[in-house]
Amino acid sequence: MTPEEGDAILKDNFAPWVLDLGLSVEEVGQSHALLRLPWSDRLARQGGGISGQALMAAADTATVIAISSARGGFVPMTTVQQSTTFQRPVTGADVLIEARVTKLGRTLAFADITLSAEGGPGPAARASTVYALLG
Repeated sequence: MTPEEGDAILKDNFAPWVLDLGLSVEEVGQSHALLRLPWSDRLARQGGGISGQALMAAADTATVIAISSARGGFVPMTTVQQSTTFQRPVTGADVLIEARVTKLGRTLAFADITLSAEGGPGPAARASTVYALLG
C-alpha cells in the first residue's frame, strides 16, 4: 500500500469531523503506518496543548491505516478497545503518529501506537487498540 492509497482510505471511510483534523499518511509498511496530525490552534485546549480527544482520534485513525496496510487493503472494521496514556503536552508542533500492528488475526487485530511531537524529546502519548475485522 502507498501513502496515497492510505490518504484515499481516509477520504473515503472517515467522518467529516475526523477529516477536519487534517491527518495525512506519511508512510506505510507491511504492518505499520505513520500519519501526521498538523498543529492547529483549533485542536488546542486551555493551556495550549493539543487536546487528548484529538490525539485519541488520530491514534484510532492511524490504526485503521496500519491494519489496512497489513491486510493489503481496506476492509470494514471497528474499534473494540482503545487505551491511551498521555506523557507530555504537544504545543506548537505537528504530531507524528506511528501505529504498528502487533497481531493480525482472522477477526481481531491488535496495535500499539506512539504519538510524538515532531522534533520533540520523546513520546507525547501511547495507545493500544483492538479492532474487530468485519470483512
